[in-house]
This record gives sequence, C-alpha cells and structure tokens, in this order.
Amino acid sequence: MEANILVVDDEPEIADLVSVYLRGEGFTVFPCGNGADALETLRKEKIDLAVLDVMLPDISGMTLCAEIRRTKQFPILMLTARTGDTDKITGLTVGADDYITKPFSPLELVARVKAQLRRYTSYNSAEREAEETLSVDGLFIDRSSHKCIYYDEAIVLTPIEFDILWVLCSNRGRVISAEELFEMVWGEKYLDRNNTVMVHIRRIREKLEGTGGDRPRIIKTVWGVGYKID
Repeated sequence: MEANILVVDDEPEIADLVSVYLRGEGFTVFPCGNGADALETLRKEKIDLAVLDVMLPDISGMTLCAEIRRTKQFPILMLTARTGDTDKITGLTVGADDYITKPFSPLELVARVKAQLRRYTSYNSAEREAEETLSVDGLFIDRSSHKCIYYDEAIVLTPIEFDILWVLCSNRGRVISAEELFEMVWGEKYLDRNNTVMVHIRRIREKLEGTGGDRPRIIKTVWGVGYKID
C-alpha cells in the first residue's frame, strides 16, 4: 500500500518514531513540528492521510484539523495525551476520523493508519459493489465520487461520515444499533461506553440539516435501540 502521510508533532522523538514505523510499511512520510509547516506541506504535496498531535506550539491540532477539513477529505488521526473524552469528542466534531491516546503502540498506530487508508481508497477500488448511488427523501449519495446532495445542496462529509450515511441508507427502514454501526464502519469490536458513533451522527445531522435546522431530519434515533433512515 502506497500513500503520502503527514505527521504533525512537536516532539521530535515521537515524530521520528512514527515516521520510522510508517516508512517501514512503505509509506512516504512528511513530518512537521508545527501547524504552519503542516499547512505549507499540504499546499505543496498530495497527502493521503494525516496524523495530528492535539498540542502544537503555534495552533492546536483541533484548529489544524478543522482547517484541513475545509478543503480535504482524506482520513485524519488525532494524537492526544489526555485519557478523557474531551479531546476525542472535540476531534471527532471538527472532522477527525480516529484518535489514539499517548503513550501508544507504534504497531497499533500503523494498523489504524492502514485501516483508514483501506476505507478511504475503497471508493476507487475496481471491486466496488455494483450499486454506487442511493437516493432517499431528498438525499442523494454517490459512492464512486463521494458526493452527497441533500435538497439540492452539496454536503461535505468526511470518509467516516460518508460510510455511516451509506450504511444507514443501504439499510433503509431498519434500526441499526450503535454497536453494529461501529463494527460495520470501523471494522473493530465495539467497546462499552464508546460514544464515537453518537458524535459522528450528531455531526452528520448538523451538516444535513443546516445551521438553522431548515432541512428535515432524515436520521432518526430510536431510543435505546439505535439509528435508522425511514
């Protein structure tokens, strides 16, 4: 698997460690020690995935993530030294696809990077499923182009958000639990008290409904059961 990966961390030891492991897997790595250098790299290079530390010397990793999401849809992994949910929820809200808590296993990071890249590149795979588009009550999504249109407005979704919406639309009328949705989209075992799905669902709703909630709510919550699209 070939890919260009941006690694942003102001601790040289961590940036070097991550870079060594990723290069060992055949990836091309662009290490940066601050947000300004990262943005400059993004202007010059084609990046396929970014690993961002939350704490940076000039701007926060959250701010950098949000800035990237304005124009880029590649996967973003956040690194945080905090064990609480605050950084995780904030990161997911501004557009991150996954997060890893420091100290972390380099092998786990590599595995998560590969999983995100597989998911991201699957849109252009020759082995895609025959059905590439879905249309539900004013919503149109195209899997091949990663396009999402809701009531004639283009909606920009992250790869994870698109996958979640695709699964719900593909199972129209069926309630899907948070556990099932997590395991279908992330391909990992769901852990108790994992609010990742809830945060992403909230973010998707905000994008679909607009800032003033002027468009209908298409994703329904069935309390105690899960989510569905009628």
